[in-house]
Amino acid sequence: MFDHHLHERIHTILQDKKIDTVGKDSLFYARFMSLADTIAQLYNEIYYHHNRGADMFDALISSITNAYLERSVQLKERDIDKLEKGNWFLSNELTGMSLYVDRFAGNLGNMPSKLDYFNELGVNFLHLMPIFESPAGESDGGYAVSNFRKVDQRFGDINDLVELRKQMHANGMHLMLDIVLNHTSHRHEWAEKAKAGDPHYQEYFYMYDNRWIPNQFDEKMPEIFPESSPGNFTYIEECNKWVMTVFHHYQWDLNYMNPVVFKEMIENIFFFANLGVDVLRIDAPAFIWKQSGTTCQNLPQAHTLLRLIKHCVMVASPGMALLGEAIVAPKEIMKYFGTDQFVAKECDFAYNATHMALQWDMLASGDTRVMLAAQHEILQKPYGTSWITYTRCHDDIGLGYDDYMIEHAGKSPFEHRRFLKDYYSGSLWSSPARGALFSSNPKTGDARISGSLASLCGLEKGLYESNQWLIDQSIQKIIMMQAHSFFLGGLPIIFYGDELGYTNDYSYQQDPGKSYDNRWMHRPIIDWERNKKIHEEGTIENRVFTATQKLISIRKQLTVVGDHKNITWLSPHNIHIAGYIRTYNDKKLYCIFNFSDKAVYLTWYAFKEHGNHHSQLHDHWTGKTLNIGNDNEFLIIEPYGFHLLEAK
Repeated sequence: MFDHHLHERIHTILQDKKIDTVGKDSLFYARFMSLADTIAQLYNEIYYHHNRGADMFDALISSITNAYLERSVQLKERDIDKLEKGNWFLSNELTGMSLYVDRFAGNLGNMPSKLDYFNELGVNFLHLMPIFESPAGESDGGYAVSNFRKVDQRFGDINDLVELRKQMHANGMHLMLDIVLNHTSHRHEWAEKAKAGDPHYQEYFYMYDNRWIPNQFDEKMPEIFPESSPGNFTYIEECNKWVMTVFHHYQWDLNYMNPVVFKEMIENIFFFANLGVDVLRIDAPAFIWKQSGTTCQNLPQAHTLLRLIKHCVMVASPGMALLGEAIVAPKEIMKYFGTDQFVAKECDFAYNATHMALQWDMLASGDTRVMLAAQHEILQKPYGTSWITYTRCHDDIGLGYDDYMIEHAGKSPFEHRRFLKDYYSGSLWSSPARGALFSSNPKTGDARISGSLASLCGLEKGLYESNQWLIDQSIQKIIMMQAHSFFLGGLPIIFYGDELGYTNDYSYQQDPGKSYDNRWMHRPIIDWERNKKIHEEGTIENRVFTATQKLISIRKQLTVVGDHKNITWLSPHNIHIAGYIRTYNDKKLYCIFNFSDKAVYLTWYAFKEHGNHHSQLHDHWTGKTLNIGNDNEFLIIEPYGFHLLEAK
């Protein structure tokens, strides 16, 4: 609904800022005016009744305008180019890698020298794990930020980051960085001032004089890290108050009921945008709104805040996409893409964490039925948004998919999850996996799984036992798991080291700042002398690297695997086979994966039941052309084998 007074108000502020509304800034002006009513609507849903709500809305308009004015000409041109392409991030030509700068290359200054490595592999999108200032020993892997605008000296400085970004853009690459919206380090300037008794900054956090209100919160709030950081509040001696610390005692939750906090954090978001970030990964968005009597996760106000952020970004820096790191149940994940009038207008990306975990379910059990039971929810993702698809990331593997999915396969949810935990922790005698349980909760029996792709696939055990058969099988598993993820739909991101077959790194146990967190076992330190083996034929590094390289190359050639909301799952003719079809225009690609350690048979009818019968299939992986047989004949798929079959 058009609000004349609102538009006059914005127009006045823009005039004061010397915005050329009919000249060089006309596109910005048009964007702002077209989205102004929505921005005001979303803002007022949260802050209309706050005593500083009106003042801070004017401040928000100024912040959006200043962000645009401070944006470089080059980045504004990149914005226009992306807008002309439409949903640029849906392209099949994008393949990413996620990495820790220090463990991958030492520091940001060394990163430009690695761009040729990414180019050789085919990676053109980098997610740099947190690089902004965080206290040593209390960093949570960089997610306890003490300064949102200062690169931690361990990695270099802001100039190193900008130079890397410029070289990446010049090489046709894209950059993703994290922003932690939910909390700050207790060493952040705001927290230090709150400790010193400043009431203005104490209102930036959830701080209480006694345990009365914290106890009310605790009645419904679950514990995130019950082993290493039990409870949700920490007593602060300096100011004699209790502060909400959902993750770790050194991470203070920000209070978004205060509009000043929102303004501060949207300005930090714009700072990241003007560094040239292409995708901003919003860490833990499910937690950003707290309300007593709830779990304080996935609340409606959290979605309102994310939508408000999205629309502000669409005005000031429209070339930057947003990723909501919401590792929650499938029904909840879908909401982060937006609902009702905001479908595809909240987060552009979400992690397909459910399917990632279901891949590991299939690999352990050899049974695809649990995975298939989840797809009707995952397929609800709206067009214009995309998944981050992956087999591993820096985090653990959760088993949080719904019980009914397991029951659909005729299994007991409790017993099945116990089997998976035993399998991947190596407790099961028949398992080749070498992982560990993370964040075990003895009260509930819940636990997650740590371990590298290679170790969980059995490579570590194979090397330890000098078992060539197991080594070969493990490499086949690694390649099959990556292929399944790459062609599924979404932007595939490789976790660094997985393209080389790196196994678990246990050196974290000697570091007091990391020893309590076994997720560091799958965050290796890269040995660049070892990496030279990618050019030595027959080495593990060569076999895994060249296979990954080939998968990326195939993906870039096939527009059908762009995220056009064009995936159909094959009927379960064989419970060991996961098969999906990608269709686009007149193209059809069948992606078939055997999650069993034995050869399996798939009826040729599977390639006919979705119409448009074809007589031949070209396998992009093997280069062979297959003739489609009769319905009583079969395609035989080798153990952990796969096919990428384009209909001819």
